[in-house]
Amino acid sequence: MNSSAKPRNARLAALISCGLLATILGGPVLAANPNPCAPKNPCAAKAGNPCAAKNPCAAKNPCAAGAKIDPKQVVRPAGYKPYQGDKAALLADGERLFKDTKLSTNGMSCNTCHQGDNAYQASFAKPYPHAVQMAKESVGLKQIHLDEMVQLCMVKPMATQPLPWNSKELASLVAYVGEVQKGFKPGAAKANPCAAKNPCAAKKQ
Repeated sequence: MNSSAKPRNARLAALISCGLLATILGGPVLAANPNPCAPKNPCAAKAGNPCAAKNPCAAKNPCAAGAKIDPKQVVRPAGYKPYQGDKAALLADGERLFKDTKLSTNGMSCNTCHQGDNAYQASFAKPYPHAVQMAKESVGLKQIHLDEMVQLCMVKPMATQPLPWNSKELASLVAYVGEVQKGFKPGAAKANPCAAKNPCAAKKQ
């Protein structure tokens, strides 16, 4: 290597170490991309690793079994009367809320896990109430209703409080997910966001 190359290499190393090269090139791709690896998402890179421990694709997947939660947070209360409204309006609002990361405390949305029918089990095609593994492991429920499942997802993967039972938001999400369920076909989902080719995929544990 000639002597003139060394200073250039040294300057390049300094740029990289200071993060200036990333700035020049427009910054990290993941930081600007609204995907499961967004900065405030539990999939966010930690110590440079996009598959860090709290990543939903890693061992501590918030959708997976873990600490038990209080059934009162997700089980229908006595005298429960869901919000009633125009079906078309509820569906439109539900589709919007399904992609809304503001519903969570960790940057996730329903769409983070379920884009393209990802992460739905084959049982999702069955009428509710039915058995869901996450409900059994987290709450001890043998069967769960769709509105209860929405509440479970609020509490567990999205790390927030359940929606008010008589709220338009809950009714909208239930209406939209119910509509998605009608067209769901087991095995037809796109690649799971935790699959091997996903940038947040957990390598073999």
